Amino acid sequence: MNPRERFLAVMDYKPVDRVPNWEAGAWAQTRERWAAEGLDGRKFHWNWFKGEEALGMDPREFIPFHSHMVPPFPQEILEEDERTVVIRDTGGRVRRALKEGSIGGARMSMDQYLRFPVETMQDWQAMKKRYDPREPSRLAKDWRSHVERWKTRDHPLIFGPNCSTLGFYWIARVWMGTENLSYAWYDQPGMMHDMMEFWGDFLIEAARPVLDEIAVDYVCINEDMSMKSGPLLSPDTYRRFIFPHMKRVVEFCRSKGVRYINVDTDGNPEALVPLLMDAGVDTLWPLERAADQDPLKLRKKFGKTLRLWGGVDKRELAKGPKAIDAHLRTLLPLIEEGGFIPTVDHTVPPDISWPNFQYYLESKEKLLRGKL
Repeated sequence: MNPRERFLAVMDYKPVDRVPNWEAGAWAQTRERWAAEGLDGRKFHWNWFKGEEALGMDPREFIPFHSHMVPPFPQEILEEDERTVVIRDTGGRVRRALKEGSIGGARMSMDQYLRFPVETMQDWQAMKKRYDPREPSRLAKDWRSHVERWKTRDHPLIFGPNCSTLGFYWIARVWMGTENLSYAWYDQPGMMHDMMEFWGDFLIEAARPVLDEIAVDYVCINEDMSMKSGPLLSPDTYRRFIFPHMKRVVEFCRSKGVRYINVDTDGNPEALVPLLMDAGVDTLWPLERAADQDPLKLRKKFGKTLRLWGGVDKRELAKGPKAIDAHLRTLLPLIEEGGFIPTVDHTVPPDISWPNFQYYLESKEKLLRGKL
């Protein structure tokens, strides 16, 4: 089977020679550790693994796209001392960051967010001007030259790399921050309805030129709308503000031949999953184990309509070969059933050594064939 046939068969619960071999990526601090442990990092796409032949992974192709603001805000340093720096970033957010452990802008800890660019309806009206869906820089200049090749591809084709097709909650949090957004659903409902409608229109019109030309295998909508114990908004709030627009984005994608719609969210989104499925979403990722997202439990709860990606507990990988094998064996029932692609449940953190990650890849190769 070629990589695309293998992917489609797994997603359709059909027999396969093996399950696709994918991963998400690794922290900058992880690649620094792995380099010290002997890995030649020049061979890899580090931020998001894109089908790494050097690691035995299957190829995927991502059509370049970005949904970020154009033009961005000018980045500037507002304050600085020996330990921290306060910046206004390209998203217009003011945040304080620790210097220690930073590599190329990637930090070991979350920044402290101090202010966000959208607080009022006036701010929101100004922000809209930065999101023209037909802005030429959102797509690669030469994308049309690849259309004929894409039509005869033997690997999965995806509209947009991960974290490029931002979802409704994600983008509102970027503009307003988690706390301000949590109040805005109640205190500024008119602005929030307008924001969600605008974003649905944006996602459709930004994708339309490409999806008019080529039917892709999946679209991943990045949301990150959950914490460890549950979603960051209630099902009622999701149903009132986001659901109608998520549904029409999904329906547009389906009308253009998109096979699968994936939602990426960390944490525990279980209370929202029925709404996602009602909107037409059929795949959930990355199934964060620290938030009790066991893929076997999720399959039992939501059935085969919901495909699952991820679910490999990164904490187990740090413990060494015996723990890795024991953990991977628990996933054999889903490998046999289908509709499941195992990956680490986010990007790989630096407490996982290169020898342990190598061992994980070797054991996972056996798991993917159902022979671990």
